[in-house]
Amino acid sequence: MKGRVICLDHLGGREAAALIEDGRLQDLLIDSDLPRVGTIYRARAGRPMKGQGGIFLDTPDGSAFLRRIKGVAPGDHLLVQVTGHAEPGKAIPVTAKLLFKSRYAIVTPGAAGLNISRGIRDETLRAQLLDIAHDAFDAATDGAATGLILRSSCAAAEPDEIAEDIRAMTALAAQVMADSGDSIETLVEGDGPHLLAWREWVQPAQVAAEDGAFGAHGVLEAIDGLSRADVPLGGGASMYVEPTRALVAVDINTGGATSPASGLRANLAAAAELPRQLRLRGLGGQVTLDLAPMPRKDRRAFETALGTAFRRDSVETALVGWTPLGHYELQRKRDRIPLTPGLT
Repeated sequence: MKGRVICLDHLGGREAAALIEDGRLQDLLIDSDLPRVGTIYRARAGRPMKGQGGIFLDTPDGSAFLRRIKGVAPGDHLLVQVTGHAEPGKAIPVTAKLLFKSRYAIVTPGAAGLNISRGIRDETLRAQLLDIAHDAFDAATDGAATGLILRSSCAAAEPDEIAEDIRAMTALAAQVMADSGDSIETLVEGDGPHLLAWREWVQPAQVAAEDGAFGAHGVLEAIDGLSRADVPLGGGASMYVEPTRALVAVDINTGGATSPASGLRANLAAAAELPRQLRLRGLGGQVTLDLAPMPRKDRRAFETALGTAFRRDSVETALVGWTPLGHYELQRKRDRIPLTPGLT
């Protein structure tokens, strides 16, 4: 099936959303019992971690950890936002730099300035967006030290929609930043899968929101395939994606192919497919690639292909580089829940 389809459904009683392009599953969001990314707490400072530059916080959802602190003492109350999902047994990662993010606008309290996504290059359109932003944003902030970023999705949006989004996010930011409570509390709940789909998947698409949409559009079958470690790469080559407690191990092999070029072909195919596999499986943290054998001179081609693939990915990933043993390492943000076998 050609075209883009956004499916809004439930898996195992949890809200879920899937993005399909030309009949192939490209993204998958599933809710969980863990705190959602973007949740904002009024937290209470606990004990500092000497030598790590951070401090533990008490929140309604348990212990959180805040890095790079200055001027925070045990017992202080402060506003923090969830930045990712904690590994089992670890504290919730949070930041004190709050962002209020919607489909068209990101409001940044404490970081003044008005910026437009570099993805919008048309100077006439940029000027029009600046006018919209000044009208909607300046009146709402009334001189407060708050910034605004207009996202690339503004390029295809109506001016009234953009202005309304700016006003709504600015009002929410002002309300939260004016908080003066003295107990731990959840002030803003992070967006769930259906709202995230509206916020992030902004390209034109058919929306399927009826009961059973996942089954009707092949999402359930695709999820079943993700329960296997092996990923066919074509030409007999394959990639195995296996999470462990310490890291995500990715093994690439050529199958029965033995030609000098087969290793490079398999590695290039794996580089193109890896972001999708990690995204759909909800995997993050340290990722170590055990590549198929290839000459050292071909490493540059592999690095270029890997960089190109991850630039298109929605999850922040750092390409760390080669290890002494010839493996390649990545560090990926944990902003997804690992896919659990048996959901379908």
